Amino acid sequence: MIEQQNNITTTPAEKKPGIVRRLYDWMLSWADSKWGGLALFLFAMCESIFFPVPPDVLLIALCIGAVAKSFKYALICTAGSVFGAIIGFGLGAFAWDLVDGWFIPAVFSQAAFDSVGVKYSEWNFWLVFTAGFTPIPYKLITISAGVFLGVKDFLIFIIASFVSRGLRFTLVAGLIYKFGAPIKKFIDKYFNLCALAFTVLLIGGFLLIKYVL
Repeated sequence: MIEQQNNITTTPAEKKPGIVRRLYDWMLSWADSKWGGLALFLFAMCESIFFPVPPDVLLIALCIGAVAKSFKYALICTAGSVFGAIIGFGLGAFAWDLVDGWFIPAVFSQAAFDSVGVKYSEWNFWLVFTAGFTPIPYKLITISAGVFLGVKDFLIFIIASFVSRGLRFTLVAGLIYKFGAPIKKFIDKYFNLCALAFTVLLIGGFLLIKYVL
């Protein structure tokens, strides 16, 4: 007979959550802080450069906690994301030789980076817009744009970044403002798919006008 001490039985060790999940939970913890707006700005900024978790996570939590401030949070998130995009662009344009060894392969692979580079000459605005609005890692675009486009196309880059990021975050905030907390499940499950479909239709319409009409 095996004696149990203090009525505690031995159970297998629980699997620790991965680093991304821990970052996710840490981000959410800022939703209950008075510094939530500042944290949102900083997370959005860092996500445009290297951070793996999209700022939508904290944006949604903040909007649900204060629905009336939803569009304010969307603006903060957009500002942080575009500011981070400018930093990422600057790293690519002026300091890539110094930082490339850290970003590759820690943040993205060499193959992914090179494949984006060959598409800039044809797509330019639409490539930045697509990454800014859809689940494509935005940081890959911000830094590679600096490397492959350079300062001559900086204005196009900023316009595409502001439009795409602003549209994405305003749409998330607008859904919560309109429908409240119940819409969160829909956003978590279908928003990225809807955003991708919308972008495909938008670019498809542009191509139709350009090449057919």
